[in-house]
Amino acid sequence: MTGTTLDIIAIGNAIVDVIAQADDAFIANEGIAKGSMRLIDPETAEGLYSRMGPGREISGGSAANTVAGIAALGGKCGFIGQVAEDQLGTVFAHDIRAVGVVYNTMSRRGDPSTARCLILVTPDGQRTMNTFLGASQFLPEAALDRELIASAAILYLEGYLWDPEEPRAAMRAAIDVARGAGRKVAFTLSDAFCIERHRGDFNRLMEEGLIDILFANEAEILSLAQTDDFEAAVATTAAKVPLLVVTRGAHGAIALKDGARFAVPAEPIARIVDTTGAGDLFAAGFLAGQTQGRSVQDSLTMGAIAAAEVISHYGARPEADLNELIAARLG
Repeated sequence: MTGTTLDIIAIGNAIVDVIAQADDAFIANEGIAKGSMRLIDPETAEGLYSRMGPGREISGGSAANTVAGIAALGGKCGFIGQVAEDQLGTVFAHDIRAVGVVYNTMSRRGDPSTARCLILVTPDGQRTMNTFLGASQFLPEAALDRELIASAAILYLEGYLWDPEEPRAAMRAAIDVARGAGRKVAFTLSDAFCIERHRGDFNRLMEEGLIDILFANEAEILSLAQTDDFEAAVATTAAKVPLLVVTRGAHGAIALKDGARFAVPAEPIARIVDTTGAGDLFAAGFLAGQTQGRSVQDSLTMGAIAAAEVISHYGARPEADLNELIAARLG
């Protein structure tokens, strides 16, 4: 394996989050399941946006949030994801480059517009996400920067983007490039709805030895294994991948590698403000630890610290100095 230029390159949805406060009554009146993530069409997006309270526009997207977090920890990162030639597309490109991430995917001309996620945050910090995927779901294989992919130690793929056919083909091609260069592939399951639609694909990727690191939360691992028994789900999945990482919200996180099990509690925080991006930043801390050569245990701790920081404020990108927070704990 030749030397690497980047620590991580990620492929995912290029989304701008619009975050607004809402009460439980508003969410109920809209007929939305609190705490869920749903895909919406342009008309639904426009209607909901018109009824939401004042919003803050912050660049997002699951894998993009992860590489932004890794960059904040000093990692060298790249991102591949498609926006449209519009105002939100310009916002996304500016924001991700401003945090030091290499981003050179060409913008898409014409409709649809850049993807947006309308996020309703209730007083208890729960976020309800309404996502219009827009231009991001048309990422073509031709948009891949193969040299950049081959230069990264780890290729990180977002399960959300596995749903549309065109980017799914692009990610399959990216796996081939990474594997051909002797790199590792990390995959995040993203959401139970992704698993319900693509469980067969995800299991085949693991069974064929194409996934080195798998990220999931508790609901996702249960859905993947099709069981209500958490320990059984973990055991079944861990047998298929070299490294499995499972987050459990307030119960912390676990990782399994080579038959060994590691665990960390959730980091204490004064108040949960917005849980948007908690899993994304956990993955950022963990992957940053791995690329720095740290142990699985320390990498879990880094993930927990990064997740705690991001849920202490609005938005899915870190605001405090993650390096200082981690240094205070791990040195």
